[in-house]
Amino acid sequence: MRYFDFHTHAFTDTLANRAIEGLALTSGIQPATDGTIGGLRRKLADNGIDRALLLPVATKPSQQETINNWAASVMGGGLFCCGTVHPAAENAIEELERIRSLGLCGVKFHSEYQDFFPDEERMFPIYEKIAELGLIAVFHGGWDPYSEDIIRATPQSFAAVARTFPELKIVAAHLGGMKLWDDIEKYTAGRFENLWFDVSVISRYIEDEQLLRIIKKQGAERVLFGSDCPWDEPANEIAMINRLLLSDREKELIFHINAEKLLGI
Repeated sequence: MRYFDFHTHAFTDTLANRAIEGLALTSGIQPATDGTIGGLRRKLADNGIDRALLLPVATKPSQQETINNWAASVMGGGLFCCGTVHPAAENAIEELERIRSLGLCGVKFHSEYQDFFPDEERMFPIYEKIAELGLIAVFHGGWDPYSEDIIRATPQSFAAVARTFPELKIVAAHLGGMKLWDDIEKYTAGRFENLWFDVSVISRYIEDEQLLRIIKKQGAERVLFGSDCPWDEPANEIAMINRLLLSDREKELIFHINAEKLLGI
């Protein structure tokens, strides 16, 4: 079986140690790598994963250009990258054009780190531009250790975006809403042809029975293997999918075929 990990993270060598230590302290999770590109590549190789998508996030508007330049510089050798824009950046639309020109695959958003709700109207021009450019929009979904009293990226919000922008290719991470499993079944699973889920870092939070039910309702053709490495060992998500009562074809779709089709590779 081939594997395409659709949800990974890494940082520049100079930032990796500080970033990993801070995030590990907040989350209470022992990271699986040292946070560098080299560490990510080694972890992927150890698990027989030959391709992956890197998902950087700008937590400040001033970080966009630097992060996107770095993402473009590390692509290759099986590593694909999304870019990032910050919702509060005055030049977000222009930066989307640059993301496309750099050859990046899409745009990563994280509502908790970037302080926005996916279905806010101020985001609409950004979504329109992403769809126009043929990029994908990848969102954190659901609970996060940084979440405050309110979870911003809910299945309801993704349903609203998917309905309003049918031409926008949306990937909602963590099965479309970490720890919001019942809402996923109610509001999003199987309802939108332009909405994909990834299964990153959910293995410790969801029962197999409900996971299988959601995948069957969503359709295996719109589910993507992902690990959230370094915040989980990729082996955990591989084992999780393999133990479900899915056909070999469904597993192939999830493990690599869907990612290839979505990215056009």
